[in-house]
Amino acid sequence: MTKLFGTDGVRGIANQYPMTADFALALAKACGHLICTKKKKVAIAKDTRLSGDMLEAALIAGFTSQGVDVLRLGIIPTPALTSLTADLDVDMAVMITASHNPYTDNGIKLLNGQGDRFDDGIITKIEQLTEENSLTSSPEKIGKVSMVENPSQLYIEKALRALNGQKLSGLRVVLDCANGAFSEILPKVFLAAGAGVITIGNQPDGKNINKDCGSQHTEKLSQMVVETHAQMGIAVDGDGDRIIIVDELGNRLDGDQIIAFLAQTLHAENRLKNNCAVATVFSNIGLDKYLQTLGIKTYRSAVGEKNVILKMREVGANLGGEESGHMVLSDYSRTGDGMVTALVVASGYLKSGRKMSELFPVFQPYPCSEVDTYFADKAELLQAAQDTQILSEAEKVRQELGENGNVIVRKSGTEPLVKVKIMGSDYNHICALNERIRQGFMKYKIAKTRVVK
Repeated sequence: MTKLFGTDGVRGIANQYPMTADFALALAKACGHLICTKKKKVAIAKDTRLSGDMLEAALIAGFTSQGVDVLRLGIIPTPALTSLTADLDVDMAVMITASHNPYTDNGIKLLNGQGDRFDDGIITKIEQLTEENSLTSSPEKIGKVSMVENPSQLYIEKALRALNGQKLSGLRVVLDCANGAFSEILPKVFLAAGAGVITIGNQPDGKNINKDCGSQHTEKLSQMVVETHAQMGIAVDGDGDRIIIVDELGNRLDGDQIIAFLAQTLHAENRLKNNCAVATVFSNIGLDKYLQTLGIKTYRSAVGEKNVILKMREVGANLGGEESGHMVLSDYSRTGDGMVTALVVASGYLKSGRKMSELFPVFQPYPCSEVDTYFADKAELLQAAQDTQILSEAEKVRQELGENGNVIVRKSGTEPLVKVKIMGSDYNHICALNERIRQGFMKYKIAKTRVVK
């Protein structure tokens, strides 16, 4: 059986397996049979991409054929769905989204009745039953479909608690909504909080989600911030679970800098639980060094928002995040939440009385060498990712660098590549070390090599 679910659900090109109506139908039938056994209810939401309607219709057909009632939430961000799921009294929820990917892609995220990801064991059972596709249906057991009116309102009320009673009066901000699920909500919330708002990327047409906008493409945002003399710019992605911020000069601030700012802000306000934060192995070690000076401990998790959240629960943290821009503030949201993060950053900025360019960068990152090696086919990729000689060489490099460096060798969950990322104090040295590891890939069929930084 092919493993379909990665770190963030199952994804693919719309109308090509597995993102077909047939697959969505079989998946919903499997989930209806395995998961929706108590309340016999499921909630379904989606982002703005064109294929969302097709996949939603197929999912509805699959669930209702198993006697499961469907609550349609329409277009809302992923963090809104995770926040609302427990209040909807359902067995599970489904988010139809491919996050920051182009409109031609789509994906399906499965959440349990509390709004959390399922564990791997349950996902494996769902995959097996979906692939078998042998479930029958009964004319006596057909579910009903209903639309939830104004589902975002409760989420907005919860999210606004992140301001801790503060208004955003005096803030001039450019919001890039990625033509996605936050297109209406994000400007509405900032306006309600008293901010002056300029909005771009808020005219979704089904095909322009993430297109030259949003967290992956911040060039227009930077330009708009400078041209309108705004104090900052905020970009989310198509489903709203990640954020990138630019300062008043248009400089892009990555996720590690945002984690550092959130940590110091919450720490100063006595809102940082257990004086700790969670980052992934991909985050810059300069983050750890800086937070240590504030008395804040940094814990590391494997890559992926699910792993960040698990580590947060393990160590009792209420802040975690990824370099890519997923930020989890668990006192206000159950998952990565671009809007909640934006509210806390805006609040901290106003309280500081300083310019964004004076606040950022919060810390000086260690030099980083990052190289992506793309493989000609999946078999070559899997062999290379598990090659003991390559992994042994990476471990030797890790030992050489000691506590002032780090090495990550990771197979992508969405692309046919292995990423080698090395951090250390000397850029030329770590570039040479990266090349040393990369030489191990030369015996495989390589499509291309890309130097990220």
